[in-house]
Amino acid sequence: MAVLEQVEKGELSHKQAQQRYGIQGRSTVLVWLRKHGRQNWGSMAHYGRMSDRSQATHSQKPTPAQRIKELEAQLREARDKFQFFEAVIDVLKKDYGVHVVKMPAGKSSRKSPSKD
Repeated sequence: MAVLEQVEKGELSHKQAQQRYGIQGRSTVLVWLRKHGRQNWGSMAHYGRMSDRSQATHSQKPTPAQRIKELEAQLREARDKFQFFEAVIDVLKKDYGVHVVKMPAGKSSRKSPSKD
């Protein structure tokens, strides 16, 4: 039931659940979803008959909940990097007397290539 809950919440796809929990049958999770799930999973019966190419394309598209988690992780990483670089700038200023000029957001300190 915990596996089904994770799939229905969008935390895992049925294939990810199969891999994570070592479930052998290709359609076992789908059968469980149809039998015990809280959503209408009857329309997913055709996935077992899909071609490998279309199946791979479908399984790679994250659910909205998975995409949100990915974006939240990226945001946390960006914030961590920002804090790290702020700390480096502070050390450069305090310990080495280096004056660092921060560019406004969206500006680059690199010169654009000249057009000849």
